[in-house]
Amino acid sequence: MNTFFKYTLVGLIAVTTLSSCFKDNDDVFAGKSEINNFIYRGMNAFYLYKADVDVLANDRFANLEELEAYHSQFDSPEGFFESLVFDRPRTDRFSVIFDDYVALENILAGNTLNNGMKFGLVAETGSATDVFGYVRYVQPNTSAERENVERGMIFNSIDGIRISRDNFNALLAQNTYTIGLADLNAGVTTSNGLEITLTKEVVQENPILVTEVIDQGTQKIGYLMYTGFLSQFDEQLNGVFADFRAQGVTHLVLDLRYNGGGSVNTAIILGSLISGNPITDVYSTEEWNPDIQAQLQASTPERLVNLFKNQTNSGTTLSTLDLNKVHIITTGSSASASELVINSLDPYINVVQVGDDTAGKFQASITLYDSPDFRRSGANPAHRYAMQPLVLKSLNSVGNTDYFDGLVPDIAQNEDFENLGILGDMNEPLLARCLEDILLNGRSSRSSLPTVSYDEIIGSNELEPFGNQMWKELSN
Repeated sequence: MNTFFKYTLVGLIAVTTLSSCFKDNDDVFAGKSEINNFIYRGMNAFYLYKADVDVLANDRFANLEELEAYHSQFDSPEGFFESLVFDRPRTDRFSVIFDDYVALENILAGNTLNNGMKFGLVAETGSATDVFGYVRYVQPNTSAERENVERGMIFNSIDGIRISRDNFNALLAQNTYTIGLADLNAGVTTSNGLEITLTKEVVQENPILVTEVIDQGTQKIGYLMYTGFLSQFDEQLNGVFADFRAQGVTHLVLDLRYNGGGSVNTAIILGSLISGNPITDVYSTEEWNPDIQAQLQASTPERLVNLFKNQTNSGTTLSTLDLNKVHIITTGSSASASELVINSLDPYINVVQVGDDTAGKFQASITLYDSPDFRRSGANPAHRYAMQPLVLKSLNSVGNTDYFDGLVPDIAQNEDFENLGILGDMNEPLLARCLEDILLNGRSSRSSLPTVSYDEIIGSNELEPFGNQMWKELSN
């Protein structure tokens, strides 16, 4: 058994008692009851907010029959899982269950079904119902790139139907749809008659979207537009910093404005690449549910501490910049692992956050399969359900956590959807604010906020399964 799970499962009375009653069902499809038993077992063992959910108490059910009698009232495994989630509107907005773990694994690897158009949806000024979309960026080698979709394009209809607060989910869920382009003026759109048809396909997004080295007088400023913390690209990420170092970069602008998160380990690597802290320094600490926290503190307390790194998982030495200051661009779509980087670097170096408040997600999840130790090996072949519940919250080295309302920028400036600019271009408004602050060494007081106040409703990340998650990859 994986050492981590061995230590966390020992002593959990309800888990060991109830799991001994589970029956193998290798030859037939699993029924709802069998899947619900797995859901309860995993949530009882690992859920971060277990203590807040009465039904997850270790002594709540005396035996399997009592548990099954309880969860039989729920129409589906998804419904039972949802009943165990604590305070969905605010505290836990992110725990999820999948009926096919292969789909989940693809998402964790960055393989998603999409058309390559990353967008945000904004309430139309003066309307209680109408919504328009703006293109944030386009993924290479996708339908959107082939159809010449560009950042800054505005669309207000899909398949000829005006986009509204009530219909955008259904319209955008289609595998193929046609966007109707529009012009935007003072928050109000006017259709211009142009249309583009987009088709979704399985794509693996490379999160390293844009890299630049900008000369500003005697300064050399590295710029990285980074869209997701995917461990499959850690070597390439290290290569970007090696190039920055080779070019003599002395300042860094890290653009996380649309980065919904990803791997905790990759977040530690990125932070380490920026600051170059010694590997004895605490990057972050973890707080699990009381049962697991007590087990780990008693047996292996070092597992609750994440230290800075000096190499990738493959053993490649990190090409650190050893900076004492970094500018990080954020919006409300900057979540989880993005926030972890900001929060973890803050006690050590000057983190200048530019843009808007972040999403407010400091919790991480792990993947739980229906096997004796919740690992992929030995998973019940009778079904493919897997869970990704929140299991820990991150704290920085001085204990900061629970930022439900997000991390507040030092330089506040929202994006102007009528003037988004080109990512990586010196004149792009948010990058320009960073460059000005670097040039004037923090003495800038100029404000160039958009003239229109926009109400952004949601981004494409949030509309995708697992779009704003942070997960921990457990070592053996």
